[in-house]
Amino acid sequence: MDSVNIAIFASGSGTNAENIIRYFSPNPSVQVKLVLTNREDAYVLKRAEKLKIPSIIFSANDLREGTKVDEILVDNKIDYLILAGFLLKIPDRIVTKYRGRIINIHPALLPKYGGKGMYGSRVHQAVIDSLEKESGITIHLVDEVYDNGEALFQAKCTLDPDESAETLAAKIHKLEKEHFPRIIDEYIKSRKIDNN
Repeated sequence: MDSVNIAIFASGSGTNAENIIRYFSPNPSVQVKLVLTNREDAYVLKRAEKLKIPSIIFSANDLREGTKVDEILVDNKIDYLILAGFLLKIPDRIVTKYRGRIINIHPALLPKYGGKGMYGSRVHQAVIDSLEKESGITIHLVDEVYDNGEALFQAKCTLDPDESAETLAAKIHKLEKEHFPRIIDEYIKSRKIDNN
């Protein structure tokens, strides 16, 4: 059976991308083929290079208007798109083509604290400012609306009375590392069974 090919989209440091690459590296049935980023200075490029995964930089316009990103995905026979700290909205045409095969992770318990502009420390600060008792991660499918697709998995953590955006971020990163690659793996396997 052919292996499943993954492309990881990331805009920043790439800790989740590296974690996913390492998780799947011994697995012949799922391969991380590419890392794609919209930022030339994204540290994820250095991580990809170290792990010998090809990376491609594209502009926001390439994604929105052009066919460059679409062609890259087709040329590399990409089956799944994984958004790991990717800040641009995936255009509807790509969502339509890869429906049910685009997975994102959000650093809060959706449907709370999602939507345009809600990422990173902005999310954590909003959670703290709202005096929430808990936060967590949501791993979800991507549709045409920001942070709206079907949730595949959530994990929670409690907030301490003196929680800061930095300390909450550390708790969230721990949950991401523990769960994100595993949930991707389980979802792909479940779909393979359904499609056979």
